[in-house]
Amino acid sequence: MIEPVYGPVESWRYGRSLGIDAIGAISTCSFNCVYCQLGEIERPSRQRQEFVPTAKIIDLASQQNWAEIDTVTLSGSGEPTLANNLGEILVQLRQLTQLPLVVLTNGTLLHLPEVRSSLQLATEVSVKLDGATPGGLMRISRPSFDFDWEEFSQGIGEFRSCYQGRLTLQTMVTAPWSATEQAAYITHLQRWLPDAVYLNRPSRPKPRHRLLQGRENLEDAPDALWFKPVALADLSDFAETIHQQTAVKVFLPASR
Repeated sequence: MIEPVYGPVESWRYGRSLGIDAIGAISTCSFNCVYCQLGEIERPSRQRQEFVPTAKIIDLASQQNWAEIDTVTLSGSGEPTLANNLGEILVQLRQLTQLPLVVLTNGTLLHLPEVRSSLQLATEVSVKLDGATPGGLMRISRPSFDFDWEEFSQGIGEFRSCYQGRLTLQTMVTAPWSATEQAAYITHLQRWLPDAVYLNRPSRPKPRHRLLQGRENLEDAPDALWFKPVALADLSDFAETIHQQTAVKVFLPASR
């Protein structure tokens, strides 16, 4: 049984995080990231639909012990903004709890007004940006559609201009970035003005096939790929450069 509510999971960013999976049994995403803990995405898509009924999610969420939870995180088995009932889910979660509601998104649908509207009740929206240039993003995130960098970048900017919550960027650094890539990244930050940046490095396995446990803190997997982590010192230097040039606060997974 694949339940759409799971955890809480220990998160270096959000503490004890209750997972809400609005995508469900078949991993569905507009990206197929090289390091994805879910394994290879089973259904590449940028088509919005209802995957899991809101009532099922809310029924399971209402049974939780909220005293044991720090944050509610919408992520799970793919890209949560593909769920066209995402806004409805956030509305009803807010009726259950005043805990922070966090949506982890790859940002590929932020150009759509209905998606930007659906995210307004989220306490934090964290947008994935694993490449500062079109080529870098294509190489790491591997979009499943005809990716348009300008559409992507403009969507994030338009969301920033209308969103009153906390906007953050999450960036997985799979290899040291060149000075050109770092400069491009900083230019994006100066344009979008996020509240914070989370820099990370792959430290967990990439299953070769779909693995449901990838929604959580997967420490091992059969027949998996492992990445050589970027040196934490290099990540720290990049974080310092970002902060010096943008004043944006940068968080690192110091213990991983």
